[in-house]
Amino acid sequence: MKSFNCGLLFVFLILWGCDRDLELNSKDFVFSRAASEHTLLANAPFADRGLLNLHDDFVNAKRGLIALAPNIGPLGYDGQPIWGPSDTIFTGVEPPPTVNPSLWRQARLNSFRGLFEVEDDIFQIRGFDLANMTLIKSENGWIIVDPLTTIESTRAAIEFAELHLGAIIPTAIIISHSHIDHFGGVQNLIARSNNDDLPIIAPSGFLYEATSENILAGPAMARRASYMMGFELDTSVFGHVDSGLGKRVISGSTSIAKPTIEINKSEEPLIIDGVSFIFFNMPDSEAPAEMTFYLPEKRAFCGAEVISRTMHNILTLRGAKVRDAYRWSEYIGSIIDRLPEVETLFISHHWPTWGNGRIIQQLEQQQDLYRFIHDQTLRLANKGLTPREIAEELHLPPNLADASHVQGYYGTLSHNVKAVYQYYFGWYDGNPVHLDQLPAVETASRYITLMGGVEAVLGHAEEAVDNGEYRWAAELLNHLMFSGVSKTRAYDLLAYSYTQMGYQAESGVWRDIFLSAAKELRQGNNYSRNDIGLASAFIQEVSLDSFMLSLATNIDPEIASGKAISVKVEFTDKDKTFLLFIRNSVLHFRETDEQLSADASIKLTHSLFVDMLTDKAGFADTLMSDELAIEGSFIALLQFFRLFDGKNPSFNIVTP
Repeated sequence: MKSFNCGLLFVFLILWGCDRDLELNSKDFVFSRAASEHTLLANAPFADRGLLNLHDDFVNAKRGLIALAPNIGPLGYDGQPIWGPSDTIFTGVEPPPTVNPSLWRQARLNSFRGLFEVEDDIFQIRGFDLANMTLIKSENGWIIVDPLTTIESTRAAIEFAELHLGAIIPTAIIISHSHIDHFGGVQNLIARSNNDDLPIIAPSGFLYEATSENILAGPAMARRASYMMGFELDTSVFGHVDSGLGKRVISGSTSIAKPTIEINKSEEPLIIDGVSFIFFNMPDSEAPAEMTFYLPEKRAFCGAEVISRTMHNILTLRGAKVRDAYRWSEYIGSIIDRLPEVETLFISHHWPTWGNGRIIQQLEQQQDLYRFIHDQTLRLANKGLTPREIAEELHLPPNLADASHVQGYYGTLSHNVKAVYQYYFGWYDGNPVHLDQLPAVETASRYITLMGGVEAVLGHAEEAVDNGEYRWAAELLNHLMFSGVSKTRAYDLLAYSYTQMGYQAESGVWRDIFLSAAKELRQGNNYSRNDIGLASAFIQEVSLDSFMLSLATNIDPEIASGKAISVKVEFTDKDKTFLLFIRNSVLHFRETDEQLSADASIKLTHSLFVDMLTDKAGFADTLMSDELAIEGSFIALLQFFRLFDGKNPSFNIVTP
């Protein structure tokens, strides 16, 4: 198989081309997009594994297919198709040399985009976004589970399903958890219903956690997600191929809705439009707010994202709250105990599993996966190993390593053990040298000097690249980046190292991170965050106090030092008034009905406030608006707005 893969290199270079001919010498090879001989050797063992010969997954991934979606998707928010014909690259059985063979298999399995029948009256729309949307026939219409990331992708999915199922009128919406790829398109579904009291069922804490993730930590998380999800990469054998969970996140207009029913008990039965449900609340599993449910009449279990067909993230690389691997494992075990008669398992990503024996085996292996990561991380930590040392030493036991649905396509054993360590011990590994380290920019130039100067470091890096030691080359070259060196050779070498690391990655998100870094090194930082402007429907539904907290996290402490300014904000269309005041460089806020005095007062509509937050209305436009009234000191108001730090959503990652 190894010799076959090396032969494939020549074939694929002819078919797909590369920037230049493959010349493995230290002067020219960095310009090539081809897989190096070292990458071919690193990927060969993945191709040799029996996993790639398992065909049951392909049978199940296509089972129940009603119709495949067209190769070109409908138009999105930017007037461009939300997907294109590039996904046809996944029709090839043999993996290209620039993609890890195991990841290529997962990408092919995730490439079936269309409408599927899971069981009688249960359907799934897959491939229209990162997640699945599930449709459950009810007495008077359809119960819809997990709207997709955007209003546009949700609309496209529903309209496609209607071609084959007839009109889809929502009688209830179920949101399984607080990640935006499972609720962002909800307002499209609400608009399709004539019921002003449309039931929206979500786990306890859903609105708080969704707001916390997307508003408070939104700018940094979005920037990191641009790497993790390969937003700047084209779908190709040289770029994005798959996230491991699904094809890719669709960009567009996002929204949210306040639940009308919150599931807060560990087990809670409900009848929704004639359909019997048993909900299981599972907080602090794959999401801080998450639930699963069972349809007893169908003997069908929706595992949401607590169950998947990949090793999931204990800590997602875009950034999030660390998940509790032990509780996650125990939740899966509780399902095994509660539902011994289950016959169908469908989930929020990937394809279903049918048959009691296969489902129980999958649940047991997923349960043991997270418990193994949890227990063994603690075992090695208690022996004194640091997170990086544990990540190098730990390997899955054979019975788990051979299971297709626990491979590191999304989460990896490497970063998951570090997450468990962080959950228990925090970021500090116990070594005093890591307690008060200098910033990278300060240490980089000193390292370069100690290593003999820029040319010496470049020489060592070139040698590492020649030997296929890409991790070490990246370590050396990263110091050059942060020392401020502008040599093109350093950028080229680091980009090449990241490219080969991406080609070797079994994890779709690792691949996207490495290749996004390589592209940014070659072409510069062209990232532009557009999701805020597209999130008006989301922001309109978020509580006002959440936005006050968001404002508080943007105070510049140096400008605010010594200031004592109070501002009263009255939302004329919400009948709510907030008092905001600065103390010790901290912005405090409280809702009040009292006639409290303040240095300045403003009255405005909620919609104008949203326009200000999304930069649809500048400060000058706001001051001239008929929706705004100002009382008190105009100077104090100007001073107050000067306290806020300027936004930089496009901050650099691989360069200072």
